[in-house]
Amino acid sequence: MVSGMIDKLADAIVRHRHVVLALGLLLVGVNAVASGAASVVGQRLLILISLAALILAIVIMGVRPAYFVVWPQIPAFATPGPAWTVLFALGYLGPASTRVDALLRSSRQGTLSTFDVVLDVLWIVLAALLVTWAWRGHGVRLHPSGVRQTWPLGSLTVPWEALLAPQIPPAADRRQWLPMRITEPRLVRRRGIPRSRGALRTDIVDAGFLAAVIGHYVAHPEHRAAIGSQAEYERLRAALPGRG
Repeated sequence: MVSGMIDKLADAIVRHRHVVLALGLLLVGVNAVASGAASVVGQRLLILISLAALILAIVIMGVRPAYFVVWPQIPAFATPGPAWTVLFALGYLGPASTRVDALLRSSRQGTLSTFDVVLDVLWIVLAALLVTWAWRGHGVRLHPSGVRQTWPLGSLTVPWEALLAPQIPPAADRRQWLPMRITEPRLVRRRGIPRSRGALRTDIVDAGFLAAVIGHYVAHPEHRAAIGSQAEYERLRAALPGRG
């Protein structure tokens, strides 16, 4: 029962991550322009929200959903952005807001030092990177042309023609990576600093589900062109043994 509630919470956070992050940023902005007692209350509220978000991030870090998000505009099937990154970014906004408040206060009082500026700018930049990472929801995408894995520093793209069906791990397997069976390394495209040279991350998706889907499209090239459509996704779910 508890596990089911955690799964539903994680799913809701993933589906509404833009709203969650926007509300967090709005609260930071309001707190930054507030003064006096309102600023103190806002700061304490942000710290409480940050602590709650970080605790929740730890709780749901092990949730690995067995579904894709349908992106017809790209087109692609994408792993849902991990809920824990949204909560981690939200949790970081509290300390970041504290640094912004301290920076503004020191500026008004004329006590701002170079060290303070550098430290506070680093906090703000890190907060921006975390929010951007959570907002975009980097992960694994299946395109009509192949499989693509992205993260903030780079990407890895493997065309279907260069893949063999991966081995489906046991249900109890909690591996962090799913090795890809690449037959044509020269066709693999890497940009920036790929997170892995030949494996897909499975800390954000059920490894068995991901392996089954990739294996399905390796074996059935006639269906690849329809990847990204809702109709194809429904057909895929019905076609996967025990996962429809």
